[in-house]
Amino acid sequence: MRSEDQQLMLQVADGDLEAFGDLVDRHRQTAWRVAYRMLGDAAEAEDAAQQAFLKIFEAAGRYEPTAAFKTYLNRVVTRHCLDRIEKKKPVYVDELPPRRDEGRGPGARLEVRQKRQKIGEAIEALPPRQRAAVVLYHFEGLSYAEVADSLGCSTKAVERLLARGRGALADELEGLMEIEEKTG
Repeated sequence: MRSEDQQLMLQVADGDLEAFGDLVDRHRQTAWRVAYRMLGDAAEAEDAAQQAFLKIFEAAGRYEPTAAFKTYLNRVVTRHCLDRIEKKKPVYVDELPPRRDEGRGPGARLEVRQKRQKIGEAIEALPPRQRAAVVLYHFEGLSYAEVADSLGCSTKAVERLLARGRGALADELEGLMEIEEKTG
């Protein structure tokens, strides 16, 4: 049985622009989040998400509903971002832009901002495929199989990418955690 997204994608293959609009509306935020976490720039993430949807639209006639549409979307967005990363060195961040929390004082907000910056720098130091694996697994909640499908590799390769990425992040952020323990 096909999911609603897969059915919409098959309708897009038949030229149904309204079905494509529905898919974009349903998955715009997911595509943007993945792109933002990989590229670190809101405007560039918006462009990358739009380009990914354009690629999906152009390939609609070749779409085979063998995996969940979200997995297919993540694969297209991730590969597009990896291509962009190869073309230039991006600035990585680990989270979406922070919302202003009126309940915190300026010192607490500054501390949170500094921690986020250190985390972003640590993630920036990861090689692109490790970065993609970390984003898709930890931030987007994909399974190992879905990450593997998105990256075009085996689940064993995903395990290795995540292990190396986590190890590098733990080494890089060890000082941050020690500071937090002393002050907390």
